[in-house]
Amino acid sequence: MLQKEFPILEFDVDTNAFIRPSNLIQPIENIPEKCVLCFFSEAIEKILMEYEHKIIFNFKSEGINYLLYELKYKEENITLIQAAVGAPMAAGQIEELSALGCKKFIACGMCGVLQKELAVGHLIIPIAAIRDEGTSYHYVKPSREINANENIVKIIENTLLEKKLPYIKAKTWTTDAFYRETIEKVNLRKSEGCVTVEMETSAYIAASQYNNVEFGQILCSGDSLAGEEWDKREYNKRSDIREFVLRLTLDVCLKM
Repeated sequence: MLQKEFPILEFDVDTNAFIRPSNLIQPIENIPEKCVLCFFSEAIEKILMEYEHKIIFNFKSEGINYLLYELKYKEENITLIQAAVGAPMAAGQIEELSALGCKKFIACGMCGVLQKELAVGHLIIPIAAIRDEGTSYHYVKPSREINANENIVKIIENTLLEKKLPYIKAKTWTTDAFYRETIEKVNLRKSEGCVTVEMETSAYIAASQYNNVEFGQILCSGDSLAGEEWDKREYNKRSDIREFVLRLTLDVCLKM
């Protein structure tokens, strides 16, 4: 590893880290390989009321427990977990779920939009992400962007086409600092082709590539950074949209 001007650029190819998931987690026999990571806790609760399930693991963090469910969804068993916010936690979940035996992942959550015409609830399939966070640089060599898994993107797209749902495929901007989304930075990201902003995608992709597992994502438009001021658009009150997106994501998962 060569020393660089900035530490974030010092990528180390050595996989022999001091702490690895295998130090803490052992594989679960016969765990479903397909896994949904969902940010919508209330939508997860509704799904659990409707479908047969059981808790198969408990990821304990400071003050928060992330329960991993084995869910029987439309006659197939898949795993389902509450997604954690932010790039470090996103990568950590991919690491630990992979160590348990999951191999195919799809995440769903809401995002900020950089285009006014994208109404609340519009579906976006990320095809690439600007790496404006720190976590991904520990998993994949430095680059400005990282590309999504083309095969999973195609599966998501085909499912949305089958259901006749409107969507776009787009580049997203992954940031660590939502309080530092300035006008100048937003305009730069828009000039690079970004349509959305969120806090996990590039880390999800990088950690998945590192662990040699498949990952895809469905984003749903929430607040807007497309005007002169932030528009909250009350997206967090749209539980109907959030439940719909989770059900859609579960359907996509079956096809992976």
